[in-house]
Amino acid sequence: MTQIASSTALVANNLPVPALNGLTAIGSLDAYIGAVHRIPVLTAEDEQALARRFLQESDLDAARELVHSHLRFVVHVARGYSGYGLQIGDLIQEGNIGLMKAVKRFDPEQGVRLVSFAVHWIRAEMHEFILKNWRIVKVATTKAQRKLFFNLRKSKKRLGWMNAEEVSAVARDLNVSEREVLEMESRLSGRDIGFDAPTNEDEDNAPPSPAAYLRAHEEDPSQMYEREDEEDSKLALLREGLSGLDQRSRDIVQRRWLDADSKVTLQELADEYGVSAERIRQVEANALKKMRALFAA
Repeated sequence: MTQIASSTALVANNLPVPALNGLTAIGSLDAYIGAVHRIPVLTAEDEQALARRFLQESDLDAARELVHSHLRFVVHVARGYSGYGLQIGDLIQEGNIGLMKAVKRFDPEQGVRLVSFAVHWIRAEMHEFILKNWRIVKVATTKAQRKLFFNLRKSKKRLGWMNAEEVSAVARDLNVSEREVLEMESRLSGRDIGFDAPTNEDEDNAPPSPAAYLRAHEEDPSQMYEREDEEDSKLALLREGLSGLDQRSRDIVQRRWLDADSKVTLQELADEYGVSAERIRQVEANALKKMRALFAA
């Protein structure tokens, strides 16, 4: 197993790698857990003194001792997330990163123990890891979805789909909408499937794979080229048609049909050119007829 406390993460946070009496690269998770549980728990007075040394003097040895003394707590928190199907060693590693971030930001003058302050950072790192790795497709992106993801399963009173009363109760308890509860329940009940057809089943009896019906035809390179070429041709014809009109006709068509942000009325153009609105309509109709003939050719 890779080193539980990631040295890369520690260096990124300007904290030292926690060398547990030489236990820096070990192949047994049980041995690591046994080692961290043999590290003495700090008293409140010792914790305060170490935190002040690190805060005031940037003493990395003090920071190392603070981290070491709380590694057992990270293991305890990680075990609480064992039901998500992820390796507990990976969860511990992410939790250790959160612990080191907490040590870096801990203020001993606030009057709280480090463990109370660090639990938020430890869980935040584990939550982020679980959301990124639980499924291929991310199931929770908004704050409400994240809340539902980590609370919905323990809020359910029984196996199976929730009834309307249970949905309302969960929505009320978690302060989210019933629609969001139903959507998250559907996501949690689903599973990842391969995009291509399965290779281990009889081809004639295998269910259709998403590749058979989730096609984005507009992304086909040849079709994209044809569409872009057609658009360029139409734009060239439009420019050619406009250039073939007299100045007044071109101005009328431009301002009536091509200037979407400042489209004018027939009467406004009539007042500007000193003619009737009907005359402007006739000029417009003749100009459009000429341009349509160019497109139809």
